Amino acid sequence: MSSRKNKPFRKDILVIQDIKAECDNIVNGLRNNVLYTLNRSGGVVGISGGIDSSVCLALAAKTFGPEKVLGIMMPEKDSSGDSAKFAQKLADTFLVKTITENITESLKGFGCYDRRDEAVQKVFPEYDPDHYKMKIGVRNSGLLTNLPPLFTVTIIDNDGNEKSKRLPAAELRQIVAASNFKQRSRMSMLYYHAERLHYAVIGTPNKHEVAQGFFVKYGDGGADVMPIAHLYKTQVYQLAGHLGVPQEIIDRIPTTDTYSAEQTQEEFFYQLPFAQMDLLWFAFENDYDPSEVAPVMEMSVSEVKSIFVNFERKKTTTEYLRMMPIKD
Repeated sequence: MSSRKNKPFRKDILVIQDIKAECDNIVNGLRNNVLYTLNRSGGVVGISGGIDSSVCLALAAKTFGPEKVLGIMMPEKDSSGDSAKFAQKLADTFLVKTITENITESLKGFGCYDRRDEAVQKVFPEYDPDHYKMKIGVRNSGLLTNLPPLFTVTIIDNDGNEKSKRLPAAELRQIVAASNFKQRSRMSMLYYHAERLHYAVIGTPNKHEVAQGFFVKYGDGGADVMPIAHLYKTQVYQLAGHLGVPQEIIDRIPTTDTYSAEQTQEEFFYQLPFAQMDLLWFAFENDYDPSEVAPVMEMSVSEVKSIFVNFERKKTTTEYLRMMPIKD
């Protein structure tokens, strides 16, 4: 779907021309992969009220029938309350049974919160999770400067006052490593239910999450099949509209739902709006010349070149996440 085929670069180049055919192709592939290649009889999907998991649940229900799909909600103490509300509305729309597995106590057992908070306190000694919320993010300036991204940690007190500081590498790694217990715990729970039901785990990453490394190895990157991993984010939205995903979910701003303070995926990782990033990534991976891309995107050639450099850096630095275990 992403091959160039000598097409001139245009803003509508990622519009799916036959949305029904695309959905049918995914459904047929999912059915063959799960029922015949994996020899499983249905699918489990971790649902959070986000657009990617919503589309995957809709596709799974269409593929196997709703009676052969289980939606699993896995909140923890930092999760947004809206996530459960949207996830349940999604499941009700597609007549899929759900269960809720709260993973807070498991995360406490792993020391997830304590290890994370220890790192935050090295930057902000006054940080107390009972009186502050926290998040980490990327400074936008790096995207157009050819410089590596700079990460910051932000704490927000109960009155809404914010303070941000640059996050040193060691503390960044500790916060990320501790937070990754969340995705890895959820993966374990998905496989428990998949194995007891003889189902497959349906992974929800889209093309950007896979290609740019916005996933946790053996966490949300752990699945048996990933039906939307070839789709750009805007294309996932196109499928959502066709499949009948509730409009409230389609209109919801994508969040990480990982840290106690609210945070968009753009703020945390991507640094670009999805409509813009999709086109630029398509141009990057299909070797369009920046001089052809720039006028369409209403950017300078140097800006496009800088973004391409940053895309290449993300691909290179996250290759470890996509690697299979080395066996020799």
